[in-house]
Amino acid sequence: MDELGILYVVATPIGNLEDITLRAIRILKEVDVIAAEDTRRTRALLSHLGVSKLLVSYYDAVEGRRVPRLITRLERGERIALVTDAGTPGLSDPGHKLVTAASRAGIPVVPVPGASAVTAALAVAGLSCDRFAFEGFLPARGAARTRRLKALSTDPRTLVFFEAPHRLGRTLDQLHTALGDRQAVMARELTKRYEEIRRGTLAGLCDAARDERVRGEVTLVVAGVAGEQVSDEKDTGDLDDVIGRALEAAASEGSSIRDVVDQVVAERGGRRRDVYRRTLALATKCKQEKGFSGLE
Repeated sequence: MDELGILYVVATPIGNLEDITLRAIRILKEVDVIAAEDTRRTRALLSHLGVSKLLVSYYDAVEGRRVPRLITRLERGERIALVTDAGTPGLSDPGHKLVTAASRAGIPVVPVPGASAVTAALAVAGLSCDRFAFEGFLPARGAARTRRLKALSTDPRTLVFFEAPHRLGRTLDQLHTALGDRQAVMARELTKRYEEIRRGTLAGLCDAARDERVRGEVTLVVAGVAGEQVSDEKDTGDLDDVIGRALEAAASEGSSIRDVVDQVVAERGGRRRDVYRRTLALATKCKQEKGFSGLE
């Protein structure tokens, strides 16, 4: 049996062509085939790098047809680089179907990391990035969009979105309505000539989007739901009130300690282990003083 090939998932620059890694250049030179979202854009990159290689188109509309053919090539021992127009394949871009199919076929899948609009925007946003959620593009349809925003309204993590410039104003308005007036950053055309990083609140960014015609690719970074971090040094009075109310409801509904912790973290924020520790202590106290039962 012939030796299997290798699928390389190669990150390409998100704007500035100097951001490609030395490893990515080497891989692009060594592979047999490059599967590209837009062969014209990839050909321009390869020309800049002095690389000449067979290109196969791999975008949303043809992904289903291309996967079996590319898997056949890989099973014959060919090495294939999967690239997108900018950034990493599979992140709001085609790629995951080929990666999944290759993995199931036992073909090695190797990441070749590089520039990312997500991490670049987070790095300069000035918001907490200890925990963040990458949401990509919000659902296009109204009902699905509304449900997603409602779910995100209680998320304590920093939120990252992609958005097209012609929809930016509408999206900012909806984020403001659903999430409240939070700190936010609009990062436009990252690493490119007209790069712009605008910090403020969702309300302020809404006003700016209405007053100006925004162009280029946009990454939005939005602060998570407001809530003090729970620690021994901070006043826990407000937290105790929230937990107390949740425990009373849980006792009457037959809910568990875990349910209470989930509710409190969603409502108030804070580190889960600290909320759990405080909830456990208050639950024990409530059992002793008020006769609560069923809280496990």
